[in-house]
Amino acid sequence: MRQTALIVGGSGQIGQAVCRGLLGHGWRVIAAQRGGERFPEPLGDLGALTVDLDRDEPGALARAVGGGVDALIDTVAYDSAHARQLLDVQGDVGAFVVISSASVYQDSKGRTLDEAAANGFPDFPIPVGEDQPTVAPGSETYSTRKVALEQALLQNARRPVTILRPGAIYGVGSRHPREWWFVKRILDGRRAVPLAWNGQSRFHASATANIAELIAVALAQPDTRVLNAADPEALTVAAIGEAVSGHYTHHWRMVPFEGPPRGAVGRSPWAIPLPIVLDMARAEALGYRPVTRYRDAVGDVCASAQAAAQAGVDFPDYLMAMFDYPAEDAFLTGRAG
Repeated sequence: MRQTALIVGGSGQIGQAVCRGLLGHGWRVIAAQRGGERFPEPLGDLGALTVDLDRDEPGALARAVGGGVDALIDTVAYDSAHARQLLDVQGDVGAFVVISSASVYQDSKGRTLDEAAANGFPDFPIPVGEDQPTVAPGSETYSTRKVALEQALLQNARRPVTILRPGAIYGVGSRHPREWWFVKRILDGRRAVPLAWNGQSRFHASATANIAELIAVALAQPDTRVLNAADPEALTVAAIGEAVSGHYTHHWRMVPFEGPPRGAVGRSPWAIPLPIVLDMARAEALGYRPVTRYRDAVGDVCASAQAAAQAGVDFPDYLMAMFDYPAEDAFLTGRAG
């Protein structure tokens, strides 16, 4: 008999990939999303059932679970309130997989990603394992809320719970695609790209297809645990730019420079002063193997970002603020001089 999985956030970039991945592994899939959100048509064509779900409506998640599901994958859980929702339905769920974030880690001096601007950028070991200390749970920041979510589930669930901590997520269907930083420059005919920190920043990327595969592996061996979820390689921002330009066969010149961005110049979504590289040994010990690499996946991701821009999707302000071409031109002119 086919096992049934309910995916909360089924139309998002992670949810879409999980739908495809579990369908490929023989699961029956129910993709749940807030009413009014558009499900990608291929999900239905592939055999996924789709339902509207407003998780903030009392009893809505229980109704979506119905008579019970073998797995509930929550791609959009954010805080302890969402943990309580999941715990309330655990009697009708075989196992949980919940997406957290690698941003929960803190370094030996207590520095975190959320507070890097005020306290300095964290200096992590390479690679970062799941036993690295995390921030304290709370309601103050994105990461403290994620830890509150994690701890509530790990301490109170009577069903197996796998917590996944991805890095810089990328995939088809993103509404804030980091790759747009390069794609827009290509479409605009830019021939030089300034990169801070000599283009050597490494912010470990996580393909949604690889996250989906790890979820399938975890569900085949249900247990309570925390797993990093990242690609087999932690590419530099310069290598990411080369992969994107290679897809478009666009020729440009990378202009690396020492130190941090100068205003918007050199400020990419991957620009960080110290590397964040995640250890995947624990996932690999379960039998997980990545199904894609960045250079293989980037074409579809770029096409998705370009289609979203053409459809008028509003990308986040932080991303759009990184396109200061006059400042870049002045910088490049100065470098040439």
